[in-house]
Amino acid sequence: MKFKITLLLTLITNILFAQVDVPTKYWIEDSNFEEKINEHHTFGDDDKLPVIVEFWASFNAANCFADWDKIKNAIYYRVDISKAPNAKKEYRIRMAPTIILFKGGVKEDMWKAGLDLMLPADLNEIQEAINEVNKASAF
Repeated sequence: MKFKITLLLTLITNILFAQVDVPTKYWIEDSNFEEKINEHHTFGDDDKLPVIVEFWASFNAANCFADWDKIKNAIYYRVDISKAPNAKKEYRIRMAPTIILFKGGVKEDMWKAGLDLMLPADLNEIQEAINEVNKASAF
């Protein structure tokens, strides 16, 4: 009986916390990838926000970037690598998750999962890179 309860609690915990639901509007594919990384949200070219793209895979959903909704001064998108083979090839995505920071469609920074399939960067490191890119483009 203890085993069944432990197994049930483990499954519930994994289901609740392993995958952070990302609303549909944040998912992109090959068909709209270039448009989204070059997206303009304001009137001036100097005011373009950087774009964070997480390359995601269902087999490693437990290690997705869970803090996507806490990113400030950037636009977040997630790409299922099975639905974006061209982007996966162009940016040489070998591991998921992989996060790329774009500014004006140009790759500025990249974080790749290691052999353990864990992302080596946390929210603070990614936010710091966003802040640096924003500061550099302010001039």
